[in-house]
Amino acid sequence: MKTTVSAFLLSLFFSFAHAAKVDTLAIASAAMGKSIKTVIIQPEGGSGKELPTLYLLHGYSGNYSNWVNNVPAVKTLADQMQMVIVCPDGGFGSWYWDSPNDKNFQYETFVAKELVSYVNKNYPVANDRNKRGITGLSMGGHGALYLAIRHQDTFGAAGSTAGGVDIRPFPNNWDMSKRLGEYAEHADLWNTHTVMEMTHLIKPKSLTLFIDCGTEDFFYDVNCKLHEKLDYMNIPHRFLSMPGAHNWDYWKKSILYQLTFFNDFFNSSKAA
Repeated sequence: MKTTVSAFLLSLFFSFAHAAKVDTLAIASAAMGKSIKTVIIQPEGGSGKELPTLYLLHGYSGNYSNWVNNVPAVKTLADQMQMVIVCPDGGFGSWYWDSPNDKNFQYETFVAKELVSYVNKNYPVANDRNKRGITGLSMGGHGALYLAIRHQDTFGAAGSTAGGVDIRPFPNNWDMSKRLGEYAEHADLWNTHTVMEMTHLIKPKSLTLFIDCGTEDFFYDVNCKLHEKLDYMNIPHRFLSMPGAHNWDYWKKSILYQLTFFNDFFNSSKAA
């Protein structure tokens, strides 16, 4: 896919002062019996409107503050695009699953159910799947696609930037065995928890998808394979590759494409 970011958006990214309101909250999770820190960005002038919502997930070893601290322009773009952006804490290495062996890691239930319910009740957002999207980086890219596929009644669009979209080539990395058990002993469980083996669950005309990855990223091959599989299965999606590694230099660029994609989705006739 060839995509361009307009000079207008680039100027916003680099120069405009943001006026969005940023809340940092501790939101109760009944599923885990604890409160989860979450950043919620509300655009200026959004009060009284039914705004679209984008859930923006962090990566492994990260936290709720990563996006706003590392890419301050996210606040500006939320303001200019008139969307609420929600950045939950996903734990050090939850992969946004409900872990079958650790009750402290029930992040699928928290993000897709408890957090969505909280935001709907407390912020001026549209309670409409076509006005609700989810994306993230690395672990959060996998998490966004995983949650969207499993909750197609909740999310109308999903993205991933440098996502670990197939966990199986990395059985000893990033705490995944702590959440699921060892791959050699629980291969079936790993298969049901990796995006690469969930594509058959995507309902026709249900999810609008956008995947990007840097060509020097260690997740580049699995992202290309997911793109090829989606093509083979005739599942519509957008795929973007561009130079970059698995770092914030790349994500500072890719988030522009991601937010533009969701802004287009929210303002499309489908989402009207």
